[in-house]
Amino acid sequence: MKAKKKGERGPGADAAGPQEKLKRKAYDKALAKLHVELVTLQEWVKHKGLKVCIVFEGRDGAGKGGTIKAITERVSPRVFRVVALPAPTEREKSQMYAQRYLPYLPAAGEVVIFDRSWYNRAGVERVMGFCSEEEARKFLKMVPHVERVIVESGVILLKYWLEVSEKEQTRRLESRIDDGRKIWKLSPMDLKSYSRWYDYSRARDEMFAATDTDFAPWYVARSDDKRRARLNIISHLLSQVPYKSAPREKVKLPKRQKAGDYRDPKYPFKFVKARY
Repeated sequence: MKAKKKGERGPGADAAGPQEKLKRKAYDKALAKLHVELVTLQEWVKHKGLKVCIVFEGRDGAGKGGTIKAITERVSPRVFRVVALPAPTEREKSQMYAQRYLPYLPAAGEVVIFDRSWYNRAGVERVMGFCSEEEARKFLKMVPHVERVIVESGVILLKYWLEVSEKEQTRRLESRIDDGRKIWKLSPMDLKSYSRWYDYSRARDEMFAATDTDFAPWYVARSDDKRRARLNIISHLLSQVPYKSAPREKVKLPKRQKAGDYRDPKYPFKFVKARY
């Protein structure tokens, strides 16, 4: 990544100032249009056998999961696959670091989305002491070579960093404490990580400097407004993958067969109780 000029603001600052939160109605309308485009993209990926890999990184509470859900909620899970790997096994710890991620890369006609990726080594593993400084630096030196091989194999590789402010991250993590829908999102590791904001900032900066390449650049999205972030990322994603409408035969439902001698059974079906 190029060095910032004197006075230039980094990804943690917002030179444009805060925007008014996007209203739900406007968000839903814009998202519906983008969903149509994502389906068009999906059919083109299948038609042309494209291979697309999307990496999402960012601090806890940055909005990665919600963004991925917004991307995938109207497309086929057979085409758009989400990969969120657990902690490595003892066997995986003994392998070449990138090895456990390689089997999940897309084949022809697939879009693979990594909810956190091999960049764990540059972030949480480094900050929380799960790897040594030497291992982290070796990773940063090695990963551009791996990504070049990935790109040269025909994969369209997109890397997104979601940048959330300190204030908004605090608000989001606090909201998980007593919300029964979100308690699974708040782990002991999240709490430990929360106190190390500037350690993560330094790790992020070094990661960008080492891995923001011409062939696999990082794209940063401000995510304090989740709705705007999702729309901006989907719009950008669509602009990065060349696609057109795939050929499609005109669809017409066939006539249904006649009942003939079929009669509804008197079987005592166990219907779900209508509570709503």
